Amino acid sequence: MGQLKDKVAIVTGGASGIGKAIVELFVKEGAKVVISDLNEELGHQLVNELGDGSTLFIKADSSAAEDNQKIVEAAIENFGALHIAVNNAGISGDAAIVGDYPLDSWKKVIDINLNGVFYGMHYQLPEIEKVGGSIINMASILGQVGFAQSSAYVAAKHGVVGLTKSAGWEYGSRGVRINAIGPGFIATPLIDTNLDKTTTDHLATQHALQRLGKPEEVAELTLWLASDKSSFVTGSYYPVDGGYLAK
Repeated sequence: MGQLKDKVAIVTGGASGIGKAIVELFVKEGAKVVISDLNEELGHQLVNELGDGSTLFIKADSSAAEDNQKIVEAAIENFGALHIAVNNAGISGDAAIVGDYPLDSWKKVIDINLNGVFYGMHYQLPEIEKVGGSIINMASILGQVGFAQSSAYVAAKHGVVGLTKSAGWEYGSRGVRINAIGPGFIATPLIDTNLDKTTTDHLATQHALQRLGKPEEVAELTLWLASDKSSFVTGSYYPVDGGYLAK
């Protein structure tokens, strides 16, 4: 308990799935958390569930630079500082081979999954640098390997890993640690909405542990990277993938 006592965090895409699990764990460990998401209903519902003044919801589009600025400003205005940011918001995009991939879907995936992380860091870093802290970018196992019919998602997540490593070098001497997490296939609304049971059952077999991951398992790694327990860790990529990348 209390690993994040007196810390202020931002979690994008924080109203459901992995983001929600991270928010809940951060609050449990003593943090004040600004939750951003496009889903106002779920965002306000989570704030009400936590109910102790430790969270604030901001409706925001992570693909818009000005919205990322707004999130950071809300953290400073309401909680006085910013120590931690988790750039988690993302979408899966369409399923198609490269030659057939819809151009509008390509742009949307890159805008949210890659540009959104850059925009977030662009505004988060100057504030975190003032007090010292940690940024965690949500990549994917597909930030390391390819996956058929998911070229936009794969490209964006590879980009997140590269961006994380570059920023980790840049800010290592400035008091900010920056790392990326690579979840395997996790049982979240994103999976439930886009894939049928036959597909999810097959995906489970692609992990050494023969199951999908849980949002809470990703949250635990995120907590470690956000806390002082990972004080000598930066510019790194950490899979939490049930052995998917081991094969």
